[in-house]
Amino acid sequence: MTEILYGKPVADKLKEEIKERVAKLNERNLEPKLTVVRIGNNPNDISYERGILKNCDNLGIKTEVIEKDTDTTTEEMLKLFEELNANKEVSGILLFRPVPKHIDEEALRYAIDPDKDVDCMHPINLARVFESDFSKLVPATPMAAMKVMEYYGVELEGKNVVVVNRSLVFGRPISMMLLKENATPTICHSRTAELSKVTNEADVVIVAMGRARSLGKEYFNENSIIIDVGVSADKDGKIGGDADFDELSDYVKMITPVPRGVGSVTTTILLDQVVKACEILNK
Repeated sequence: MTEILYGKPVADKLKEEIKERVAKLNERNLEPKLTVVRIGNNPNDISYERGILKNCDNLGIKTEVIEKDTDTTTEEMLKLFEELNANKEVSGILLFRPVPKHIDEEALRYAIDPDKDVDCMHPINLARVFESDFSKLVPATPMAAMKVMEYYGVELEGKNVVVVNRSLVFGRPISMMLLKENATPTICHSRTAELSKVTNEADVVIVAMGRARSLGKEYFNENSIIIDVGVSADKDGKIGGDADFDELSDYVKMITPVPRGVGSVTTTILLDQVVKACEILNK
């Protein structure tokens, strides 16, 4: 029988740990604080923002939102980052992306203090990941996937793990995390020849292509463990993952649903990073 790996129990466990760490910081008269920087008022950004603020409030993390007009300049954004970097009350900075095309996002990536960079934008933080240094801030979505596997006891040491994503945001960082656990990762992508053959032979398959329900039974076997990070809408407008959950949920060994899977852990990891940043900044 297939085991469904829901994200909520993982997030709940992480939240309890975060509350304990926040309490320890409070004993030292320290309060973790997240500053959200939003350019414009995209409804999706605002919805995501509400969720973050609610979770922060429940966990004892202070917040502030700085909204900039869509006609703001790169120079104005750089000045804002300089001010936030210097503000000792700010533990973490989260910039909603993508930014308007006239703003130099690359310049912003370099401008943020790496120790306040909870979304892991700065190249220094990515470089640390590729050096297997996870002592500071790391990309939230890859870490969320790792925490789901850890919670459900997915054995990684010595296992063949196929990652169907090659991006700097997800595929490459999680491959480094897998190596840290002594797994043997293989990075694939949408143009990999005979992808179904590669995934079928893996112990664990981590998919993040963003192609709804594009991977059916021919890509997996009955012992496959599927960690689905892809989120997109199918032709009927229904949100789902890359794996065809309906077809696979009584076939493979383990699978994460979409929604209610890895995505529900990612925001919690982001807030964990705010607390971690506060700890790093106040050693």
